[in-house]
Amino acid sequence: MPMKREMEEMEKEGLVRGTVRVNAKIIGLTLGLLLGLGIFVATNWLVIKGGERVGPNLSLLSNYFIGYRVSFLGSLIGFAYGFALGTLVGGLIGWSNSLISRLRRRRDLH
Repeated sequence: MPMKREMEEMEKEGLVRGTVRVNAKIIGLTLGLLLGLGIFVATNWLVIKGGERVGPNLSLLSNYFIGYRVSFLGSLIGFAYGFALGTLVGGLIGWSNSLISRLRRRRDLH
């Protein structure tokens, strides 16, 4: 039985070491690019599509993003806001994930 307990301890330690720590900067930049490009592409899609009323739903972003309009210039402004917001939120997610991972590792090793 002592041998089995040692094996379980070694497996547990291996799992704890194998916990993935996420780089907050990488997650932030990735989410920032995705959100920024999403707004950029959606805005330009509606501008190219045209019509009587261009993007009434997407134009609601102007309530949150100062200077944003459904236009090419607005797509650049939207990209900047989306990138900034995505980077902040992604960085916060990555940082909290790493913190939780570190706390779990410390708890499991003791």
